[in-house]
Amino acid sequence: MKDEGFGSGSVLLAFLLGGVVGAGLALLVAPQSGEETRRKIKELADDIKDKTNEYINEAKEKVSSAADEGKGYYDEKKSLIKAAIDAGKDAYEKEKEKFAKG
Repeated sequence: MKDEGFGSGSVLLAFLLGGVVGAGLALLVAPQSGEETRRKIKELADDIKDKTNEYINEAKEKVSSAADEGKGYYDEKKSLIKAAIDAGKDAYEKEKEKFAKG
């Protein structure tokens, strides 16, 4: 079994989640007023939302790019296979004609 390790996306997500947990704990144990704590939590939530949207958009772009690249590869190989089949059919027909004459 091949072990590929962690991808950059999973490392980024783990880092982001670790930051969120750390920031949340810091907010809960810091001596400050409830209003200030709620404001900071809202700012943190907004920041997380923005970063998550960025991460999702990057992932979508990568998937789309990979799909386009795969489609191009598929189309190229499909045309090569079709050309090989056509050449095989032509060769078969020529041999069939030689056999019929001889």
